[in-house]
Amino acid sequence: MKKIILLTCLFLLSIWLLPAQETMTFTGKEAIEIRQKTTCGTVEEGKTRYGMWEGRAYSRVPGEKDKHLFNLVGINTRHCSVVDDEVRGRGFRSVSREIMLYLDPKTNEIMDVWTNPWNGLEVKVAHVANDPVNMRAYAYEKDENGKSTARTSMRKYGEVMVSSAEIPLYYANPLGSDYQAYIGGAYHAMEIFNSYYKTKEIVDPNVKALSQSDISWTRVAQWLPWMQMGDKSGIMIFNATGFSTFDLDLVWQQIKDAVKERYPTYLTAPPLDDKRPNETSWTVFKKFMVGKDPAPVTGNE
Repeated sequence: MKKIILLTCLFLLSIWLLPAQETMTFTGKEAIEIRQKTTCGTVEEGKTRYGMWEGRAYSRVPGEKDKHLFNLVGINTRHCSVVDDEVRGRGFRSVSREIMLYLDPKTNEIMDVWTNPWNGLEVKVAHVANDPVNMRAYAYEKDENGKSTARTSMRKYGEVMVSSAEIPLYYANPLGSDYQAYIGGAYHAMEIFNSYYKTKEIVDPNVKALSQSDISWTRVAQWLPWMQMGDKSGIMIFNATGFSTFDLDLVWQQIKDAVKERYPTYLTAPPLDDKRPNETSWTVFKKFMVGKDPAPVTGNE
């Protein structure tokens, strides 16, 4: 009996000492090609990739229950350019445009007017329509001196590879004044991405393009500007899942209908040499409001 107990303890100890997961690290040209696969879906140039997501958005206000404010559906349409530099080696750059629609949480229909549950105001909904959303510069395998610097790590769970990223954001709000450092008002948020790929497609250099890849996305952020929340305490929490594909037939019909009616260019990626500055929900909203009355559609006192 003592021997059995001892063997059992040794077995459990061996399990406990095993790593929780395997992390695979890639460097040099292999790393930059894997980064291009995960970003563009392929190491080829100019092949359009459609990334879709759907989910929900909630409020979180101190002292009250969270509210389910909207449902969400969105798409990012992208493709990538590829270069081979004499000094910096292989490089790539992604260019894209994206929409995200705010949906009624009960009917799942696109909302164009929203009633603010805190102040009773009816406000116009400004859906996300960001054009472009580009990589600002090429990602290369080497630095400007020709030293190999590309490096990427992913978690491996058997047949599944996972890339995980938390992106803290804190910068001057485009809707703020020149004195945000003195009175506050900077944009403060965090984007969280977890993307899932087939291990074989990632590690096999003979696989030039991924099949379907999957994503989960979470954002913790301030109130959206069109909600007209003023200085009310609280934050928003977005949570969504989706997938990317090269097959236009797999793009959700709700998105296709919205693009056809409202955003006719958003199933086409920008030109590969696009040099325009990126847009965000805040910069687009500011352009929308210039010269327009920011008052609500109607108001309830």
